[in-house]
Amino acid sequence: MAQDSTVPKLNFDYWLNKAIEWGQATTLESQKDVCLHLPQLQEFLQQLYETLKDEGSIAAIQQFPLLGQLLGRLCWNPFVIGYDESQKTLMWCLCCLYSSEPQNPVELKANSWIRSLLCHLLSSSKWESNEAETSPFISTLGYTSADYYCHLVKNMVFSLVTELRENQFNGLNTQRSVSASEVNAVSIFCVPLITLPDLTPLLETLLLYHGDSPKEILCPEFLEAVNEAFLKKKISLPESAVFSLWLRHLPSLEKATLHLLDQLISIQLNSLEEVACVMKDSLLPQAASHPAIFRVVNEIFKNALLETDGTSEVMTIIQIFTQLFLEAHQNQNKQHAFPLKAYFPGHHQPLVRALLRRPSELPTTSWSLHLKNISDMLKALVEDTNISSLTDLFEIWFLVACFGEWLDIAAEQLLKAAVQPDALLWLLAFYYCPQNENQQRTRAMVEVQAVYNHLMMLLSCADLSLKHLEAAVHRITGTEQCCNQHLMTHLLTNFLLFSSGGHMVAQKCIYHITEATDTGKEVYGLLIRTAYRLQRRGEENQRTMKLLNELLQKLTWKV
Repeated sequence: MAQDSTVPKLNFDYWLNKAIEWGQATTLESQKDVCLHLPQLQEFLQQLYETLKDEGSIAAIQQFPLLGQLLGRLCWNPFVIGYDESQKTLMWCLCCLYSSEPQNPVELKANSWIRSLLCHLLSSSKWESNEAETSPFISTLGYTSADYYCHLVKNMVFSLVTELRENQFNGLNTQRSVSASEVNAVSIFCVPLITLPDLTPLLETLLLYHGDSPKEILCPEFLEAVNEAFLKKKISLPESAVFSLWLRHLPSLEKATLHLLDQLISIQLNSLEEVACVMKDSLLPQAASHPAIFRVVNEIFKNALLETDGTSEVMTIIQIFTQLFLEAHQNQNKQHAFPLKAYFPGHHQPLVRALLRRPSELPTTSWSLHLKNISDMLKALVEDTNISSLTDLFEIWFLVACFGEWLDIAAEQLLKAAVQPDALLWLLAFYYCPQNENQQRTRAMVEVQAVYNHLMMLLSCADLSLKHLEAAVHRITGTEQCCNQHLMTHLLTNFLLFSSGGHMVAQKCIYHITEATDTGKEVYGLLIRTAYRLQRRGEENQRTMKLLNELLQKLTWKV
């Protein structure tokens, strides 16, 4: 009984035929088929319930005259009512059909039939524990029905786990080798029981099981159901089992990554600690220690950035993910760690190694020299005649953008009097203006150099006013190039946060710039990244942190 590759979402006739075909699922073939269709059936039942709720029972019965037959058959299928929320949804559908004030014998009879089905469903929701109805055999053992069936499930799970593990480790040395088809059958029959707590050891064992077959031996419906239950936090699995799931089933990894993106984009990014917490909870940064997982996740992030036109929210998410990935990679056992080239196979490896160095690994006095090294390598790559296509240029830019912490530190280092600014300014100019078509980046360098020189003259001024910053603000609000605005705003914001007199005019100055330009989200992202960076470095200057919090509150409405 092969599973259909596509099933219409609200095809009543399809599911009625299936229910008739299945009966009460007494044969092995029908049981397998039920298990393979359970997720789709649950989706259909949910949509059917929404239809009944919105249109009313009379309109629904007119549209589907055999609705009662379908619901009745499904209510007596133990696999259906045992799966996730299908039993509850069936009860909701029946309640929608119930007439609170029956007007004729037909409605009275229908109510009686619905009550009997509801009683059946309610009694099926727990093991019968009445001693009078317990079989003599179970009573002789000293168990109630509930205890007996609970122990039965645990013993079956223990037996299967033991057999699979012995087969995995001993292979052909076992008395009876477990075939790939048997493992596949076990995975199919687990689908309706995924959320059963006692089944967790078996789920873990199946996910970590690898037979001799070159093909995947676990059924895809099982892998999808486990992933869905994990994402909805209906089950808890060890990290190793989750990583194995994503390595052996690409659709599950893709769904997990998109699920994380949806989660993060839907919440207000008030603090990057919250973002980091959600990311760690997803296990994706830890799983990305495996290069195959990292490359898939990175590709999805890259596409998300392109689809959102490089929005600052998505860019910040990518940068925090990269930081957490680096932490997880460095915490790995060095004997089992993959070479860094495996994560970035198509890139200039000296540049990759430089970007992968975390700021905390270097003394702060070496940061500017390290950034100059990154800038010089990047400039040589970008100006190489072999980098001719926009695709190649974008790949280089995306690599640098993933390590945005170094870019923020570059802007911070420019305020140090001893630094040589040209290399750091070029690095920032490349980030904000990666293309140099029509000398765009060259012109950006000229403008930002003028703003930078002006700000450096004011660096030691303790009594700053808006008038002092008028020239810099005018350059920002007067330019038509969006990338130039963002670059100069980045420099000015850092100046206001870290210079001795900047705090006095920071709120008024930033408010003025964000009112006159479309840089509100960019500034907000910069501020929360700065707060996060200072907290991670243990440099929580009370005055600066207070200013950051005030600015973030002021800008929240703009984002």
